Amino acid sequence: MAYHHASKRYRVTRRGFMRTATAAGTGVLLTGNALTSAAIGLDRKIRYAHVGTGGRSKMYQKAVYNTYKDHSEMVGLCDVNQGRLKMAQENAKKATGKKVPTFHADDFDRMIEKTRPDVVIVTTVDGFHHKYVVRGMELGCNVITEKPMTIDAEKCQQIIDTQKSTGKTCRVTFNYRYSPPRTQVKDILMSGAIGEVLSVDFHWLLNTFHGADYFRRWHSQKKFSGGLMVHKATHHFDLVNWWLSSIPVSVMAKGKREFYVPETAKRMGLDSHHERCLTCPEKKKCGFELDLKRSRNHRALYLENEKFDGYFRDRCVFRPDIDIEDTMSVLVKYDDNVQMSYSLNAFNSWEGYQIAFNGTKGRLEHQIQEKIYVNGTDTEQGGIKRGGTQTRVIPLRGPAKNYDIWSGKGSHGGGDRVMLDDIFLPEKREDKYLRAADQRSGAYSILTGVAANTCFKTNQDVLIADLVKGIGYPDYAEKPSRTGALPMPRK
Repeated sequence: MAYHHASKRYRVTRRGFMRTATAAGTGVLLTGNALTSAAIGLDRKIRYAHVGTGGRSKMYQKAVYNTYKDHSEMVGLCDVNQGRLKMAQENAKKATGKKVPTFHADDFDRMIEKTRPDVVIVTTVDGFHHKYVVRGMELGCNVITEKPMTIDAEKCQQIIDTQKSTGKTCRVTFNYRYSPPRTQVKDILMSGAIGEVLSVDFHWLLNTFHGADYFRRWHSQKKFSGGLMVHKATHHFDLVNWWLSSIPVSVMAKGKREFYVPETAKRMGLDSHHERCLTCPEKKKCGFELDLKRSRNHRALYLENEKFDGYFRDRCVFRPDIDIEDTMSVLVKYDDNVQMSYSLNAFNSWEGYQIAFNGTKGRLEHQIQEKIYVNGTDTEQGGIKRGGTQTRVIPLRGPAKNYDIWSGKGSHGGGDRVMLDDIFLPEKREDKYLRAADQRSGAYSILTGVAANTCFKTNQDVLIADLVKGIGYPDYAEKPSRTGALPMPRK
C-alpha cells in the first residue's frame, strides 16, 4: 500500500528549528487543507464565523481580532447561550471597534446566509461538533474544528461522507503535533535513530486538579464528550498515529470509574456527594471545591450566564450520574504491526506522560511533566514544567544519548502559537513533519477511543475498519523502511 507522502530527508538544527518556529510558526505547505486567502484565490481577508463561544473559543477569537487581523475578520458569532454571545460580541468590539453580528445556534443556517463566511470555526461541546462541521461544508464553507472532531462512529461517518461530497476542507486542530518537544520526537523517529518501531508503551497521567475538572463539567457525560477515551485521548492517539505514520486497525480495552464516585467522598470524610460546589454544605472541608466567585473568568463566563441555559460549571465530582471512566487501559495494533499499550488515569499526583518507542536499533524514551491547570483560570493549558521534559535514545548495546530539548513558549508546550501561525498566516513553509491534520487524521484519532468505549461494554476486540468506511489514509511523513538491512549489535 503506497500511502506515505515522501519528503526530502534533511535534518534541522535546534537553533534553526527555533528560529523558524518563532519567526514564521514553522508553517506548513498544506495539501487539500489550505485555508488562506492566497490558497483559495482571494485578494481580501478571510471571513470567519465562529460557533461555540465558551472557554476554548477565546484562543481563536484573539487570533482573528489581534494576532492575524491583517489577514482575517470575524463576520458572525453563534452559540446557544445569549449571555456568552453578548460577551463575545463585546470582546470583538473592544478589539476591532466593530459590532460582530450574533446568532443563536438554531439560526446557524441564517448566519451563513447573512454573513457569507469563507470558514466556520467550531468550538462547541464535542457532541455537537459534527452538526456544524457537516452543515458548514454543506453550505459551502471550509471548516476548522477543535479536537475531538466528533465523539462516535456514526457522527464521524457523516463528516467523512460530507467532506467527500462537498469537496470542502475540514481542518482538525491538533496543537500537540506543533509543540517543539513533540516535534523533536517525530524528528528522531524519522531519522531512524532507533530503526523501525515495533512496540510502544504510553502512559498519560491527569492530576486531581485538571483531571478532576472533567468530572464536574459537561465532559462527565459520554453523550456530550465521548468520555476521556475520546475527549482527552484523541490528543494522545493522534500523536501516536502521527509519530508512527501509521493508523490503528484493532483495539482491546478495559475501563472503570472507581475514584470519582460517592464512596470516595465518604471515605474522605464527607457526609455525601452534592449537586454543586456553590450550594454544597460541606465545601469548606472539600479539597475538590471549585469556587466560581473566586475566578473572574469563571464568574463572567459561567456563573453569570447560568440563567440562559442552566449549565452548572461546578458540579460535584463525586456525583453518581457521572458515566465516564477515570481508569483506562488499552491495547492497540497498527497497520504496520506495531503494538501499543496505553493507560489513562485521572487522579494522579502529577500531570503529564511517559512514552517509550521500542525499535529494531534501540529505544526512545520521552517524558513531559505539565503544570497545574484548571480550565477558565489564569493557569496555562498544557504548560510544561521547567526541566519537566526528558528525551533520550538508548541503543540496543551502548550508552544512552540525552537530547537538548526543543522548546517553545505558551500553552500546549508552545504548540498553540505555532499551529495558529500555520492556520492563519497567508505564507506557508514546507513542513517535512506534515503536522496539518484534516478529517482523516481526525477520524483515526477518535476511533481508537470509540473502539475502547465499545470494549468497555463488550469485552471484545474491535476492528477500526468496522466502525467507519472510506476514511482514506492521512498524509504522514516518510518513516524508516521495515525491510532494509539492520546493523548487527556489537558484542
